[in-house]
Amino acid sequence: MAALAVFENFLASIGRSTLALLASIGRLAIFTGATLSHIVRGPYYLRELGLQLLRIGYFSLPVVGLTTLFTGGALALQIYAGGARFNAESVVPSIVAIGMVRELGPVLAGLMVAGRVASSIAAELGTMRVTEQIDALTTLSTNPMKYLVVPRVVAAALVMPLLVLVGNIIGIMGGYLVGVTRLGFNSATYVQNTVDFLVIGDVTSGLIKAAVFGFILGLMGCYNGYYSGRGAQGVGQATTNAVVSASILILSINYLLTELLFPA
Repeated sequence: MAALAVFENFLASIGRSTLALLASIGRLAIFTGATLSHIVRGPYYLRELGLQLLRIGYFSLPVVGLTTLFTGGALALQIYAGGARFNAESVVPSIVAIGMVRELGPVLAGLMVAGRVASSIAAELGTMRVTEQIDALTTLSTNPMKYLVVPRVVAAALVMPLLVLVGNIIGIMGGYLVGVTRLGFNSATYVQNTVDFLVIGDVTSGLIKAAVFGFILGLMGCYNGYYSGRGAQGVGQATTNAVVSASILILSINYLLTELLFPA
């Protein structure tokens, strides 16, 4: 009987976890649908949108730039070391460029901005939820979704392609600096190989990914902050969940987009 009770409790815990997961997925789906609905319908708070463009875009440039700069340099070193085994050192410029614009630029920028922005949005909205400022907006006949969520999600989706474009340039520059100063490449040859092997489809695929990642990280930050629990612990949990969920979704959606944009 004791073993049967333990087994029943085990099944009950699995059931509770499954129901909680399905409830969270449903609430996220409803939140996403409401966000998209409010994006296509006015009114729009342009001042708030401009403020979020500045906060999410401009202030994220240093972290994205430093990340892609050192990643491009490290990538050049690794490709050179691997290519030297097959006398294929000349592929360094082209592989660095393709790798940065297709995968590393969008993914690294998405993860870094998710850590900086999604956590900030979740903490901000979570604090507003705890202090009942969101309820006050409703009392003042201001839709919280339009005033708080839409500007942040739209701003993230708009600025991420620009951040990734700048990050790609800086990352390729990092590979160039390492290739010329450390690996002995000719400067003109390195630049020519980079230009010759890059096509417009490589760049646009990375920008498409960036826009999707921006929407995801803005949405997850707003969702977790909007439904934050009460107290400091609830806000902290919302901040953690925003970063973790945004990072996991960025990595998983990146694979799906890669399959879609570059079918085998």
